[in-house]
Amino acid sequence: MSRLTDLIAQAKTKDPQLGADLDKEFKVLSSRLPFGLNFERHRPEAVELPQRPVRKGDKVRVLPKRGSGKKGDQLLWQVKATRKVGDGKMADLELLGAANTEAQSVVVNDLVIVAEFRDTIYPGLVSTGKVQRGGDRPFHTVINGENYHVLKALTYTHRGKVDAIYIDPPYNSRAKDWKYNNDYVEADDLYRHSKWLAMMERRLLLAKDLLNAANSALIVTIDEKEYLRLGLLLEQVFPEAVIEMVTTVVNPRGRHRPGRFSRSEEYIFTVMLGKATVGQEADPNFGGGSRVPWRTLRRSDATSARGTLKGGPAQFYPIYVNAEGVIEEIGTALPHGVPRETAPFRKGCTAVFPMRDSGLEMNWGLIAPALRKIHSRGYVRVGRHTPGEPQQWEISYLTTGKIKDIDTGRAIIVDREPNGSVIAEYVVDKRKTPTSTWMRPSHNAETGGTLTLTQLLPDRRFPFPKSLYAVEDTLRLFVAAKQEAVVLDFFAGSGTTAHAVMRLNKQDGGSRQCISVTNNEVAAKEQDALLKRSLRPGDAEWEQWGICDYITKPRVEAAITGKTPSGELIEGEYNFTDEFPMADGFKENAEFFTLTYESPIAVNHNVAFARIAPLLWLRAGSRGKRIDNLPAEGWAVVCAYGLLVDVDTATPFIKAVSKAKDAGVAYIVTDDDRRFQAIARRLPQGVEPVRLYESYLTNFSFANGE
Repeated sequence: MSRLTDLIAQAKTKDPQLGADLDKEFKVLSSRLPFGLNFERHRPEAVELPQRPVRKGDKVRVLPKRGSGKKGDQLLWQVKATRKVGDGKMADLELLGAANTEAQSVVVNDLVIVAEFRDTIYPGLVSTGKVQRGGDRPFHTVINGENYHVLKALTYTHRGKVDAIYIDPPYNSRAKDWKYNNDYVEADDLYRHSKWLAMMERRLLLAKDLLNAANSALIVTIDEKEYLRLGLLLEQVFPEAVIEMVTTVVNPRGRHRPGRFSRSEEYIFTVMLGKATVGQEADPNFGGGSRVPWRTLRRSDATSARGTLKGGPAQFYPIYVNAEGVIEEIGTALPHGVPRETAPFRKGCTAVFPMRDSGLEMNWGLIAPALRKIHSRGYVRVGRHTPGEPQQWEISYLTTGKIKDIDTGRAIIVDREPNGSVIAEYVVDKRKTPTSTWMRPSHNAETGGTLTLTQLLPDRRFPFPKSLYAVEDTLRLFVAAKQEAVVLDFFAGSGTTAHAVMRLNKQDGGSRQCISVTNNEVAAKEQDALLKRSLRPGDAEWEQWGICDYITKPRVEAAITGKTPSGELIEGEYNFTDEFPMADGFKENAEFFTLTYESPIAVNHNVAFARIAPLLWLRAGSRGKRIDNLPAEGWAVVCAYGLLVDVDTATPFIKAVSKAKDAGVAYIVTDDDRRFQAIARRLPQGVEPVRLYESYLTNFSFANGE
């Protein structure tokens, strides 16, 4: 590209107009082809909504006949009108995008609504159940819906408020593990990589809006099939972030692949925004009760031999050790070139110098005055005695970091050796910065993932669930110090992330909450069997096998209650960081929702308020009671927020908000900015005023612009 700009510059000197024209076209071309990852941004995705009733103006597809097993008609039609015919209902359709008008009438039950990602949506939420064991703690939420549209809805409730996102997206593994425009992406699809990237980019751009730009992290797991492309995509979407990749062993035995390496690892990308950094973790070698380790005093590297530039003369001196292995004196350093045999003699003692077995003179790790200082506290000890060797006694010491552990109470002195050196043990976990390669038994996906899920949901299977402990350990690095963190997973799968957040809360008494988003897709094999039974999406018997209803929601509920879906106590115990019976459950709350698509007419006339109400509750922190209906008194206040729908009742509303000590948001319904500002100024300090326009459409419509 730089060579091309040079040529254009030369052209300008010879023919200014030609040079200017070339420069203009070059700039247009270069804007289309950014440096880095280039891929086809395919036409906007579309999602079928089998459970939503058909309305006039909807986009629909015609479903195949029940039991046919054939792929449905992918053409898009628009509903021009609906009419009753006997006990049923017919829809008059017109083909969209056709050169010539084409129409047909179809039974409404044979249609499915289609929402394209370029369409404006009016989202709502319908509660499908809850479990409460956590008192006034915030609720975890599980949302069943197309994750792109749920992310759009969350831009109203959580823009800039999310502390960590953990996602395990489809790996594009050539299996039927994900869909694009309602079709599985097959192994022979020439565009499968660019479709995957287009799918991911749309969601990552929304995720960026939700993350707290000042301090948050995005965590993405992936395998070798897409990690290179994902890395470039993350660089382009988050150019301001610090991005690192961890290699983690999830299958120590390796997954057999004929003629290829057995794959044992996956990769974790961490995208750190603002002030976010990788936290420290417990050092498995130095947990509570383990001995504080000592370091050999003699320098070991060859560049620290006596007489080298790195090894100064102040670090070659005798240490006088008596026959009982007790240090009686730490001598004075000998200058370079002075033989060690000239050191003063001390009766009954051996003058110990830093010597290799080969006879090479080395240096001690500390100068004599520093060693004398810590020796007085018992932080120097004499070890193995090897008569006849150049260095007859091994000398060790506690490093500055280990001494600090004792001084700060992380470790305590429990006894002393006969030679006076301390015996110290850790009483809390020693912390360390994690490496970029993880080989931990707790991260085994078979034992920490599949086996754990089987204990929670006996006889229910989910392919390749993540190890609970691996997700827990990864999140801890970024939210350990954030006890009220909001964690989001919009590829929630089996619900491991929510489960991991509950474990983190139990360990430190935190009130973190997790928003889990997944659809209710039925696995490909199960679909084939259901189609043969003349079932199709939207039927209750079909939907009961979907991932959200069959796995995610039951797993979250089982984790909290300590009981399987059949009501039996869960067998087994949690392991590693926090060990206790799984039957104990967690003191947590969770509520389950399904995303709805409201009509603008219903939203505009407040008919849809009951389905908009959960969005207000989510924005206020998902805590306590919810205002599910428009208050007849003109206002209502619950523990976390208040709602004012009649500005003439502002005075009693403000008084009620002032008495609600935990209220953090006041929703004020008005199109009059002057009155909104006047009411906002009267609210107690710390209460956020949020205006809801009377039409509601301005608040709860999301135009995708693709």
